[in-house]
Amino acid sequence: QVELAESGGGLVQAGGSLRLSCAASGPTFSRYDMGWFRQAPGKERAFVGAITFGYSGSTTYTDSVKGRFTISRDNAKNTVYLQMNSLKPEDTAVYYCAAARGFALLRQSKPDYWGQGTQVTVSS
Repeated sequence: QVELAESGGGLVQAGGSLRLSCAASGPTFSRYDMGWFRQAPGKERAFVGAITFGYSGSTTYTDSVKGRFTISRDNAKNTVYLQMNSLKPEDTAVYYCAAARGFALLRQSKPDYWGQGTQVTVSS
């Protein structure tokens, strides 16, 4: 069982930055691929990016955030991060982290565990 808790959301002006954190419980965090998703008002939850398990995780991102968002993980702290730079109003959403035993499950939006989400609002 893995429990995930996001933090770091808030209100920021366009062009600004935020760093989201996702703290995971459980001793097996390093064995999970971790992902970030977001859900804007009136839209379905969408994949943002993911990082593979292990200490040298590989990352992948949806096209709309490439070059602006960076995912990293600290397995010693059981935490995954989403650094968001050059934020745009269209980035406004509830952001969720997720854990999966298998990278494909994240790409299919079918992780094993979800966090509760944190609101990010970008003003124009």
